Amino acid sequence: MAGTNWKNILPQEVQRRLERGEKLNLLDVRELDEWESGHIPGAKHIPLGFLWERYKELDLAEETIVICRSGNRSALACEFLASMGYKAANMQGGMIEWRGRIEYGK
Repeated sequence: MAGTNWKNILPQEVQRRLERGEKLNLLDVRELDEWESGHIPGAKHIPLGFLWERYKELDLAEETIVICRSGNRSALACEFLASMGYKAANMQGGMIEWRGRIEYGK
């Protein structure tokens, strides 16, 4: 999306940063059934449809890396978060491209 105030990040970069022990603010915006079928450990879950009422749960001072299945919903979430003054990064390719650790369930 041209003219955005957020950036893109590849899943491999997110994985490398986690493996180095970096504390990342990960936000998964998929639906509950998608979340339960596998998510990145340590990620916060707020489905996209609830983000407008729950975005203040996120840290305004820190970058938030947003995740969905393929990168489309997370791009919409990044656009919204950036409009609210947050530093957002869209994990391109989403969980389809993720090769790191996964947790299951709630």
